[in-house]
Amino acid sequence: MSATIDSAPLSPSPVPSRPYRPGRSLQAPTAVVMIRPHHFTVNEQTMADNVFQADGSALTADELGRRAFSESTALADELVARGVQVHVFDDESFDHPDSVFPNNWVSTHRGGRIVTYPMCTPNRRGERRHDVVEFLKATYRVQDVIDYSGLEPDGLFLEGTGAMVLDHIGRVAYVARSNRADPVILERFCTHNGYEPMVFDAADETGTAIYHTNVLMCIGTDVAIVCLDAITDVARRVEIIDRLDETGRAVVDITHHQMREFAGNAFELGGRDGRLLAMSTRARAALSPEQIAVIEESCDIVAVDISTIELAGGSVRCMLAGVHLDPRPT
Repeated sequence: MSATIDSAPLSPSPVPSRPYRPGRSLQAPTAVVMIRPHHFTVNEQTMADNVFQADGSALTADELGRRAFSESTALADELVARGVQVHVFDDESFDHPDSVFPNNWVSTHRGGRIVTYPMCTPNRRGERRHDVVEFLKATYRVQDVIDYSGLEPDGLFLEGTGAMVLDHIGRVAYVARSNRADPVILERFCTHNGYEPMVFDAADETGTAIYHTNVLMCIGTDVAIVCLDAITDVARRVEIIDRLDETGRAVVDITHHQMREFAGNAFELGGRDGRLLAMSTRARAALSPEQIAVIEESCDIVAVDISTIELAGGSVRCMLAGVHLDPRPT
């Protein structure tokens, strides 16, 4: 597999100055890793439990690939223009239809830790990349790398920050139960990294279990976007609201329809002029003016069209692996 790394600006366009929202936040990394696909397609192996996927057969394989490449480049460009450090790796293989979603196989953590994860679907396991881990070790201060992927032969899976939505301030790992979030690995992860697991059942309006927690929930520094109706146990729902309230966050409650439009699949980042919330144009269009106003009290919304990539059942959050590491001195 060939790969290129581009940690310099790709082709940033001028951005008007906005009011600065002060303070670095543990919740909002200032750098991300992205994988730019050359041969993107909708993954047939994940359709069984990912009801957010759509049929991509109206487009040829070449069209899917070209559009996804362009969309991922546009997202990287926009983030760079906003002052986010973007590390782009290219995937030129034909074997990894979901490689554009690296947050499922790798996460990074304060104190210098990288974690890699066991993936449920066989054709996703090859997405783990040694070159990405080595680049992070060379560029940032890394103390250790924890690799849970050896548990795949045992049928145990935990798909990173897709399966877990991490509150880095309150030290809580919110997790919707699924076959992609094994409780044994979750307990190990939380013990190793100092999080409290908060597990709950979640389903869409048809009763189908939600495959990844990060499609129903996004936690920023001062605001959380959650589809509360998707949390089926009412008592657990109240507990989650209380925990978010304890950290002073405003809770934006989205509907099942808004969740299906990926309004919950957003990611707060630290930019040049303060915090921003990256999401797709589809997700932003689904939000009400009142919800947008609450979000923008905390951070600017940056929306990019990734409609082709969203056919695969994930959106902007899935495309961004946040870098919560301290850079090495230049």
